[in-house]
Amino acid sequence: MERVAIMGASMTQFGQRDAWVEELLAQAGDECLRAADVDPDELDHLYVSNMASGEFEGQTGIMNALAHDLGAMPVYTQRIDQTSSSGGAGVYAAWQSVASGASDMTMLVGAEKMTHKSTAESTDIIASITHDVEYKVGVTLPSFAGMTARHYLEKYDAPRESLAKVARKNHRNGVDNPHAQFQKEVDLETILESPIIADPLRLYDFCPITDGSAALLLCPESVAEEYTDDYSVITGVAGATDTHVVHERDDPTTMGGVVESGKEAYEMAGVGPEDVDVAELHDMFTILEFLQMEGLGFAEPGEAWKAVEEGKTEMDGELPVNTSGGLKSKGHPLGASGVAQVYEIHKQMIGDAGPRQVEADVGLACNVGGFGNCVITTILEEA
Repeated sequence: MERVAIMGASMTQFGQRDAWVEELLAQAGDECLRAADVDPDELDHLYVSNMASGEFEGQTGIMNALAHDLGAMPVYTQRIDQTSSSGGAGVYAAWQSVASGASDMTMLVGAEKMTHKSTAESTDIIASITHDVEYKVGVTLPSFAGMTARHYLEKYDAPRESLAKVARKNHRNGVDNPHAQFQKEVDLETILESPIIADPLRLYDFCPITDGSAALLLCPESVAEEYTDDYSVITGVAGATDTHVVHERDDPTTMGGVVESGKEAYEMAGVGPEDVDVAELHDMFTILEFLQMEGLGFAEPGEAWKAVEEGKTEMDGELPVNTSGGLKSKGHPLGASGVAQVYEIHKQMIGDAGPRQVEADVGLACNVGGFGNCVITTILEEA
């Protein structure tokens, strides 16, 4: 089986946008094709990662609308919905379409338009991810995060400040990302004194509500070589699930989907956590960065907070985490987030991350749906 390359990538500005989801998709898709010098009619497959355009905008069929807007007919289209890991699931689907030989040119575009809804309305749409037995008693993803953070801090005797340092790091990284929703540093005092959302988590422990889109162009490596020298290779990609009823888990600080998808992706790529040079983790809540670091083998259980305290996840640390600013600073447009994570790793692999560039040959992205209900892990390597 020939290796699958990423030969093009693009990303819109994340944040509060006037454009609707169809316009955001078209903007990222058009930019991706232009950057790769590929005509729309060269596409065989066109995938759209999106969680809830129907709920947010009352619009469905956005994958076919995008094919029309790009002039890509008669391309095959498909929408990928796997809640907040829709982007990662789209990467997996796009990889499968090329690796199977069904397509020689597949474009994936992820997008979500959310900021026109109130916080209460957006929270209710996102909370629909949870199982009925938890949703009907008012449990939300932030409350899961708060309870898990409290359990983690007490179980491992970790200081509250260690979570705040995740937020400070990711906001600092976002300063150098021109596409990030927030491009400003935040100090520890501001983070620790911000309003409580789900004790012990405060405002700055959560990512914002965001609009945005990102795109990737995938093809066999032999095809990529005909177009450019600047491409990366997907050497590992895998997905897994955990219990949909979160309170049924034996240990809330272990996300089985992260562990299993990471294990399979490492095996496929023939690498281990010690080989990864840079990682984009799904920091929808700061506590998730700890849980993914441990689930993916970057730290022993209960030790991730120490790695953060010691600066190992900083830009100049042993394993830079969330060089893009993460969801925390870059923003979290649900369907686009997993695509944007791989966009960042791709840029790092081809040496085109600008002031965020780190020395890296192997990169990993972990995209989490729900509270670890479904997870996609993707490993990219320098060509």
